[in-house]
Amino acid sequence: MSGTSDTSGPDSAAARAAAEELAVEQALALVGGRNHASSRNHEGGRAPLDGPRDHVPDAAQGQNRDHAGGQAPGLASGWARNQPRTEAPGEPPAAADDPPSPSPYSPSGTPAPAPAPSSAAPDLPWDRARGIAGRAGRGGALAVIRLPLDRALGHVLAEPLGALTDLPSFDTSAMDGWAVAGPGPWAIEEGAGLLAGDGPATLLPDGTAVRIATGARTPADTTAVIRSEHAHVDEAKGLLSARRPVVTGQDIRPRGQECRTGDHLVPAGAVVTPAVLGLAAAAGYDALPAVPRPRIDVLVLGDELLAAGLPHDGLIRDALGPMLGPWLRALGAEVSAPRRLGDDAGALRKALTASDADVIITTGGTASGPVDHVHPVLAALGAELLVDGVAVRPGHPMLLARLSPDGPYLVGLPGNPLAAVSGLLTLAEPLLAGLAGRPAQDAYRALVYADVPGHPHDTRLVPVVHRAGRAGGRDHVAPLRYNGPAMLRGIAAADGLAVVPAGGVRSGTEVEILDLPWAPAAPWTEGCFT
Repeated sequence: MSGTSDTSGPDSAAARAAAEELAVEQALALVGGRNHASSRNHEGGRAPLDGPRDHVPDAAQGQNRDHAGGQAPGLASGWARNQPRTEAPGEPPAAADDPPSPSPYSPSGTPAPAPAPSSAAPDLPWDRARGIAGRAGRGGALAVIRLPLDRALGHVLAEPLGALTDLPSFDTSAMDGWAVAGPGPWAIEEGAGLLAGDGPATLLPDGTAVRIATGARTPADTTAVIRSEHAHVDEAKGLLSARRPVVTGQDIRPRGQECRTGDHLVPAGAVVTPAVLGLAAAAGYDALPAVPRPRIDVLVLGDELLAAGLPHDGLIRDALGPMLGPWLRALGAEVSAPRRLGDDAGALRKALTASDADVIITTGGTASGPVDHVHPVLAALGAELLVDGVAVRPGHPMLLARLSPDGPYLVGLPGNPLAAVSGLLTLAEPLLAGLAGRPAQDAYRALVYADVPGHPHDTRLVPVVHRAGRAGGRDHVAPLRYNGPAMLRGIAAADGLAVVPAGGVRSGTEVEILDLPWAPAAPWTEGCFT
């Protein structure tokens, strides 16, 4: 095949028609005053289309990517997609300092002829991108720190938790009552009885009984403990009798009943919960071997964002700055206060090189607009791009990079709020799970009782809420409204996201569910968003 393209035939005509249709749509967006929004297009780095990407000429896709700095002038080609650019036979390789492809608009805003086709690699399938992020997090050896019990909550155990002693470490009474030896009735031994915390008791002769409190150490020859309410005391005769049959060993917790020294109590990788802290203390621990929490810096990009007050004059509130910190902490990370950098490539580069975090999260700037600086800055720093674009809606222009072999990871989230949530669950959550030593989220499926439209080619992540089955029906999930890329109203009522394959699903179909780190308050989710 020669390096020149055949411009005749029905396929070429269809491509030209599609290019002209795209250019007209983009020009109309400009006329409608949406130039800045569509060029940044925080949810999508390409043309703002929800239809099949096959309808978008490759040339337009490649041009948009180049404008975002998928390959900055003076840098090695092929960096932008983690794959080398493939040249057509007979076509000279692109020079490192080639200028970007021309804009599809003329200076007056009218459509210009479509540029030549590009060879940019397609977005990665959603499950493959998520797998890459998980493997990246698990790629290195986990550090181990020892944390006192009062600081270990929420960390992940770096090593299995073995019992340092038998539990209980001696035979103890499970009830308040009487410790008895041999058959009854039993002569009552005088005195205060046995209390929790007392030292070893003297031998208990056959036919005798002594008062005992819950948790107290039982005498060596104790046959059973009789609960106070099951005992009858004849004060005159000084005898104790039982109101019901006595079984040897009843209401005694024998030494080692719960565990023996050296038994594995909790596996490595388990999250330290309040109950784990209690078990560790009971088993003799003062500190626990834990994996350090990943440290995260959050960089909020975008000149159009306000930190307070009502939106005005084309400016909008920053929804991601307040949301990301708590969300990432729920995933087991330590998060610094968000830094707002605006659309400043120099400030972004300085922040990336100065960070000592394990992971840097950026919001916005991953698309192809004139002020989307993430790609060119990463390229200038020589970062390794692991994921550049994911075939998922919303959120497909997300990315995952590593700034250097020993440097931090960077997760680039789109700027639209629900698109950013998609990036969190697709790339950040599995990456952080690996870095923190947590097991990956178990995949499970649930019935969805509604038709859920899909993208023609990409996976969709749709907010859902779990519902209990009624009148003998099965538990299921219901998709929520307000699931556009810029909307948070649906995800605020959700307790999970349905992974909807290309083409959508019919009511009664099982779909994969990604759980959110919390569950919403049930009363206000009913009816309001469905």
